[in-house]
Amino acid sequence: MNKKLITILVALSLSVSMFGCTKQSSVSAINTVTTQTEDTSDAKILSNINISSGKTESVGEADTFIELGENISIKGDGATVDNKKITITSAGTYSIKGTLTEGQIIVNAGDDDKVYIILDGVNITCSNNAPIYVKNSKKTIVSLADNTENSIKDGENYIFEDSSTDEPNAAIFSKSDLIFIGNGSLVIDAKYNNGITSKDDLKIESGNIIVNAKADGLRGKDSVVITNGNIIINSGEDGIKSNNDEDSEKGYVLIEGGKINITSGKDGIQAETNAFVKEGDIIINTGGGSENASAKKGESGGPGMEKQLETSENTAEEESISTKAIKAGINIITEGGTFNIDACDDAIHSNNNLVINAGTFNLSSGDDGLHSDSTLTINNGSIDVKKSYEGIESETITINDGEIMVLSSDDGINASGGNDSSGIDENMGKGAPPQMDGRNASGNSQEMTGNQAQSDPQGAITPGGSSSGNGIININGGHITINSNGDGIDSNGLISMKGGTAIVNGPTNDGNASLDYDGSFNITGGNLIAAGSSGMAQAPSKESTQNSVKITLASQSANTLIRIESESGEEIITFAPSKQYSSVVVSSPKFKSGETYKVYLNGSSTGTVNSGIYTDGVYTKGKEIGSFTISGTVSEVTQDGVTVTNRMGGGRGQGGMKSPKQ
Repeated sequence: MNKKLITILVALSLSVSMFGCTKQSSVSAINTVTTQTEDTSDAKILSNINISSGKTESVGEADTFIELGENISIKGDGATVDNKKITITSAGTYSIKGTLTEGQIIVNAGDDDKVYIILDGVNITCSNNAPIYVKNSKKTIVSLADNTENSIKDGENYIFEDSSTDEPNAAIFSKSDLIFIGNGSLVIDAKYNNGITSKDDLKIESGNIIVNAKADGLRGKDSVVITNGNIIINSGEDGIKSNNDEDSEKGYVLIEGGKINITSGKDGIQAETNAFVKEGDIIINTGGGSENASAKKGESGGPGMEKQLETSENTAEEESISTKAIKAGINIITEGGTFNIDACDDAIHSNNNLVINAGTFNLSSGDDGLHSDSTLTINNGSIDVKKSYEGIESETITINDGEIMVLSSDDGINASGGNDSSGIDENMGKGAPPQMDGRNASGNSQEMTGNQAQSDPQGAITPGGSSSGNGIININGGHITINSNGDGIDSNGLISMKGGTAIVNGPTNDGNASLDYDGSFNITGGNLIAAGSSGMAQAPSKESTQNSVKITLASQSANTLIRIESESGEEIITFAPSKQYSSVVVSSPKFKSGETYKVYLNGSSTGTVNSGIYTDGVYTKGKEIGSFTISGTVSEVTQDGVTVTNRMGGGRGQGGMKSPKQ
């Protein structure tokens, strides 16, 4: 995206000093691709979930029976009652049933005591404190008896025993480990603050739990672990939160199963360190959903400068109000599960690393679909970014496998370096580079008309005459389909493609490009089709070992077929872009050096279509608009009557091209 930003900044006569730019390292030689991509492999980051939920709990027969009501009855040892406050003082299993108005269940047992509480149909309200308060125990297990309905309600104002503290601050509050088991139901209405809070570990193994909370729904300082259950959370702030920032092995959220439905005013799931999902059916809506996101000024298809300008203006607000669906400070790893997310901000966001090993993702986002500040790795899974500003964003992005679809109002896949594309290129504001007026670096005219052989001795053109970005995109496999209004695949540094299929539809405006890179694009395998505007179109670099062609056309309407075939009629591609286009870049292992290929527009195909690509059908020829013979890594075809200006370059050493009339 930096190339367009330079153009706009020059037009507005803005100084680079306005943006507080940070110096970025230079990216030059193509052999750097191999070195850098290897250095960012999963081996150097946490790539698999390395913790488990541990031992499951079960409850036996009750030792003590507590009957709630106007007259509270206790049968058994270990519990006392005083003015509607029931205090459990020793280990054991306590069965509680009935209605308690303006009272409390308090656990104040020994440090080594394990306390089991069976909720066997209770309705407990306390308007000025936590209805259930675990002051001390080794561990407290709350069992929801089968086929029972249980209700816990607090009030809007608490009265604390000690005015120097603000605890307890949840309808169910524990200073020690807290575990929920059983198949009954529990409804919590927390009007003061949080629904359920543990200052140690919070674990839900089963149960049907509904939490309505003014602040956070579930909060475990050291961890929140969910292995099963049906959980519904409506929270004014975060849905699920673990916030220990003093120990890197704590502050995590682990989901191993269950059904979780979160509607939150702030983040859906927020982990101070790591968020892990092994399985589960997860539905999250944050901040009113993607429809409630503030409009990005660059969404109209312009260069997107406004998003970066907004970053500095809104930093304080963004730091204080976060509406991401899943957020973690260090790692997010998924090994399965189904995610249906509608987020006002990013759908999934890691401040460091994000690894998707498996899972089904349906994501609508007011900002990024998938975002990580450092590395983002997709090893498998089905990912559908249905709505986003930028679909997938990180400093380093590696795609090894998976089915990926992205719909974005700006960039589809963006390797920017830094967090949320807030960096501005250090070359901005220093004056227009010579390439921008249609001339190459030597000042020679690059304007071309008709069906002429093209050659770019300078190779991929970079604003300011140098590459200045740390972004890396590695495509090693998978099937990627992008529909973007901004750049389709955008790296501020390098792109490497070794396998898989990547399809780009868009942009339609000449301020963006289907492929946009500042360093090099080395393609050695896989299938690439990128159809969009021609104003800043780029092809892969000449150092690639797989051949490519860049085709420049008069503007074509969406779904107009383009066909490339060999002289003998062997199909290379038959493709119908989903957007208006005037440039198509194709790279295929079928391209052979020294052979000639023909390019057709229109016509029809009886083949099966997938992401616009037709296969296994009969093609009825349309109009031949040109042909090319591969004599270099990147060939180029220009339709008769089309003028090519403001070229951002492609590979160097392009092959020859013939007019269909010859």
